[in-house]
Amino acid sequence: MYQQDAELLFPERVVPHLKGARGEDWDELVDMVCEQEPDSVDGLGFSLMMMRVNGCMTCHAGSHRARLGCTACAQQTIRRYKGSDKELLKKFDKARKDVSIYIDKMTAKTK
Repeated sequence: MYQQDAELLFPERVVPHLKGARGEDWDELVDMVCEQEPDSVDGLGFSLMMMRVNGCMTCHAGSHRARLGCTACAQQTIRRYKGSDKELLKKFDKARKDVSIYIDKMTAKTK
């Protein structure tokens, strides 16, 4: 059975559905990311963080996560995350920095 909500990588369309899954710090992050363009450093950093936390790179059509769909999988993963909201914010900061470094490298290559 094909799940219409399953994609290869974490889709930005899922971000608003993550509000309320954790505490106030998390909700503030979700709100901030929703206000950004999807291709902003914040948007890309959030997607990268979610790919890392969710394990999106190991998801495939036959997996339980793919059968759930990206929205349900992300909500479940964030709700069940054992660390604090502050730890998730640190993961976001790290992913955001990784995106910035990558963009800087790619920009330097094209000059």
